[in-house]
Amino acid sequence: MKVAQQLKAKNIAEYLIYMWQVEDLIRAHGCDSDKISKNIISRYPEEERPALEEWYGNLVDMMRNEGVMEKGHLQINRNVVINLTELHGALLSSPKYPYYSAAYFKALPFIVELRQRNGAKEEPELETCFEALYGVLLLRLQKKEITPGTLKAIEAISNFISMLANYYEKDKNGELKLDE
Repeated sequence: MKVAQQLKAKNIAEYLIYMWQVEDLIRAHGCDSDKISKNIISRYPEEERPALEEWYGNLVDMMRNEGVMEKGHLQINRNVVINLTELHGALLSSPKYPYYSAAYFKALPFIVELRQRNGAKEEPELETCFEALYGVLLLRLQKKEITPGTLKAIEAISNFISMLANYYEKDKNGELKLDE
């Protein structure tokens, strides 16, 4: 919970990937609050446990209510993608951010290829990017080999998403001037 709050305040991209991990962690425990309490929350200091019980419990309830117990993402996480997509469009249409556009167009061929490969042509481009980043994270956690081609794609996508996250932070702080 604290990690999520810190990441949301510091880096929206890292926050989203973290929240996707939490969704998968909840699924791995069968969306069962007792199992989550026993296997996850019990590892934390006693004083942090009540807040964690409430946080995980709320997430479990939301996953049940939103029908994402087996796959998909919570609306709170989809909203992050929606907000980032809106900012992405604004940045692309502004002549003031050529480096952002360049980073996007460098990542675009990889995004297109991933969308074709996954058959997910209808999902937002940014979701494809986050799925790629999350997928590589999972491969690394499993100590599986990552091909040079995948690493090249992830580097371009990561640079692009990192730049978007930085602009998101500036926009949130009122420091981003899109139309002046």
